[in-house]
Amino acid sequence: MKKNSHILPYAALAIAMLAWGFSFIFTKVALTGFSTYSLVFFRFSITALFFIGLLLKKGFPRLSLKNHLRLFVIGLFQPWLYFLFETNGLQYTTASKASLITATIPIGVLLLSVAFLKEKPKFNQVAGIALSITGMAILIGGDPGFQWDMNQGMMGDFLILGAVVSASIFTVLIRSAGQYLSTVDITGIQVIWGAILFAPEFFWEYPSIDWSLVTFYPILAIAGLCLFATIGAFLCFNFALSKIEAVKASVFLNGIPVVTAIGAWLILDESLTWIQLFGGAIILIAVYLANLKKSRQKSALNLQGKIAQDG
Repeated sequence: MKKNSHILPYAALAIAMLAWGFSFIFTKVALTGFSTYSLVFFRFSITALFFIGLLLKKGFPRLSLKNHLRLFVIGLFQPWLYFLFETNGLQYTTASKASLITATIPIGVLLLSVAFLKEKPKFNQVAGIALSITGMAILIGGDPGFQWDMNQGMMGDFLILGAVVSASIFTVLIRSAGQYLSTVDITGIQVIWGAILFAPEFFWEYPSIDWSLVTFYPILAIAGLCLFATIGAFLCFNFALSKIEAVKASVFLNGIPVVTAIGAWLILDESLTWIQLFGGAIILIAVYLANLKKSRQKSALNLQGKIAQDG
């Protein structure tokens, strides 16, 4: 039982990694028929209905006003701000590049921990941060259409960076929520807040929406976003965050760009230049480097424990 309980959080993260890797592709396909705000509204309102039914069956959690406010703030950063930045950004940049930029979320979590939790960064962490900035510059600058002015591609990249900041803040905040709420409660309330926050933007945009563009594939993409990338991935990721440290969980998601790159190549016919691939590789190495020492220490302790147990 202990072995399974140790594996479960990492299995949940693997499922979330696959679902979120393909979510960039689903979003690009959905945007061929849906506008930005209609896409995020339908995604979260449909998912909210699922969680409302689930919470009605199991019972809504009784929360203090303080905890309600905490969950509202969490909902502001994820899903509201994150998906506003990501969905708008994907209109101007590729799915592959967007997923590589979001791979820097662990760096954002690390910087927030240093700034607000007063943690002292180690040398490998500082080196990882510096290397990730270098990789980001190569990734963005290596785009054949790159210009120093704020063209559409560069604007898309900056919007995705806004999503990185939002997700980093969310990842730090959600850890405390796991101390007084179950995974289902956190995910359900988070998604319900998302639907509420996206509603005004959808109704503001409603008169200008061209519904004739909404065909089979955009609808199928929204279904995939709701079922896999929202319900499944959020439940899995929030479950993992309730069991392991936020930094460890966020590092595990570095496989998302690989999933997205393969999927975007097969489905969307996207590709990255060799220079961009080099920059993306630097980003992934940088994130790994920033967390290398802790991982090695844990491996050593596990090995010592196994030797002691076997002895």
